[in-house]
Amino acid sequence: MATVINMPRLSDTMEEGVVAKWLVKKGDKISEGDILAEIETDKATMEFESFYEGTLLHVGIEEGETAPVDQLLAIIGEENEDISDLLNGNTTPNAESVKEEKVEESTPVSNQTATIPDGVEIITMPRLSDTMEEGTVATWLKKVGDAVEEGDILAEIETDKATMEFESFYNGTLLHIGIEEGQTAPVDVLLAIIGPAGTDISAFKDGVPVTAAVKDVAPAKEEKTETTVANSGGSASSGGRIFASPLAKKIAADKGIDLSLVKGTGENGRVVKKDVESFTPSAAASASTSQPVKETTSAPVVQIYTPAGEESFEEVKNSQMRKAIAKSLSASKFNAPHYYLTIEVNMGNAMASRKKINELPDVKVSFNDMVVKACALALRKHPQVNTQWTDVATRYAKHINVGVAVAVPDGLVVPVLPFTDHMSLTQIGAKVKDLAGRARNKKLTPQEMSGSTFTVSNLGMFGIQEFTSIINQPNSAILSVGAIVEKPVVKDGQIVVGNTMKMTLACDHRTVDGATGAQFLQTLKQYLENPVTMLA
Repeated sequence: MATVINMPRLSDTMEEGVVAKWLVKKGDKISEGDILAEIETDKATMEFESFYEGTLLHVGIEEGETAPVDQLLAIIGEENEDISDLLNGNTTPNAESVKEEKVEESTPVSNQTATIPDGVEIITMPRLSDTMEEGTVATWLKKVGDAVEEGDILAEIETDKATMEFESFYNGTLLHIGIEEGQTAPVDVLLAIIGPAGTDISAFKDGVPVTAAVKDVAPAKEEKTETTVANSGGSASSGGRIFASPLAKKIAADKGIDLSLVKGTGENGRVVKKDVESFTPSAAASASTSQPVKETTSAPVVQIYTPAGEESFEEVKNSQMRKAIAKSLSASKFNAPHYYLTIEVNMGNAMASRKKINELPDVKVSFNDMVVKACALALRKHPQVNTQWTDVATRYAKHINVGVAVAVPDGLVVPVLPFTDHMSLTQIGAKVKDLAGRARNKKLTPQEMSGSTFTVSNLGMFGIQEFTSIINQPNSAILSVGAIVEKPVVKDGQIVVGNTMKMTLACDHRTVDGATGAQFLQTLKQYLENPVTMLA
């Protein structure tokens, strides 16, 4: 029996994933333990292995596509096994009975006895996303009376997340359309009927709750969602809608191509992928956009310089990491009452100590490593900063795990140093270097990026002297570290050249009061201005 494999939840915060690469293809033999695909989560790209044996019968999410957790990823079963029921959403034994119960509840009693003729298939509004409750038929690509083959695209359906192509899983003739273009209907409402040409369907087509459930989309919405044609050369209907596949729209958007200028070669003049890829803007089109210059015979007029150019935007799809960053930091900023404390530290002794340490063979310690170590020791003396807020209680962490923010191409990750207060400076330096390197290559495991009790963010290497950070929940505080700056300082009543560094502590006022945060910074300053005390 075929087995449905859904998009797995590979991290505690993962809500959707991207198939970075398929390592098998449809028709391949699969053994238990084989790696099926590499999946990009909000934190890393991870290998996903099979727990079943059989043949890969179906791939539900192509490379580069994003899908929510629990959406159909693949189907594994016996070779040539019929999986049409699974593809139609009947993934559980009682799915059909549940569906029948829903239809019975909303079907008039007089029509419940109508039987469906052999070869006739009822197609309902599909659930194309995990949160979809209703859909709008954007475009019908077939009309009543058209022959339909398995795999043909019937319509484009607008969900709550995207406009998606909906294909047929049956052969026959399109006998009935239940939801017209521009209309919205709930999931499982009659969408279409396919069967042998000439079949009488009048006895049962009205038995599905279509009229009451379907609602016309307001004209204002249509104006916002449709693209009007700017010239007569576009691939559009008389109503002004541009007919193009979702892939063609995406490629056109990426290349900045106006779809109204592209001649479609698909069915009914529909713009498809090859049309956009082969499109070349004509010189005439370019000339039509230029502004004519008016000539006058009156006195010469001083020409006012007007800069010319083209306003344009480029949309870059948000990565899973960027989405996770936006969600977690928004939740932290909006829910935790932040306040900030800044202190300036004389780094003269720290610079001298680091120079001596790095003279040892095979040892490399950075200023950031010294800050991390000092934070771990300061947290021992100020456990209130090493806490987490819940609606019921404040959790005091008995362990100290410092997270170190690391910039990666897609955003920011925070690898964690477990039991940081028990590590030496050289151990911290080696561990941070290892974690940062693997973070940039997306090779960190979820365990290595979870469990922090305090976070350090350092932008000093970029020349930033002072900044504030958003707390990395569920921590109660985060330290922002600036650059070491050479400047005049007062020492023993004399103005001398010194090296100072500013640090800003962002605190959650629900757990850390101002005096507590200030005392923590004083202890941290003492450690950094006298590094030898970190050995005591």
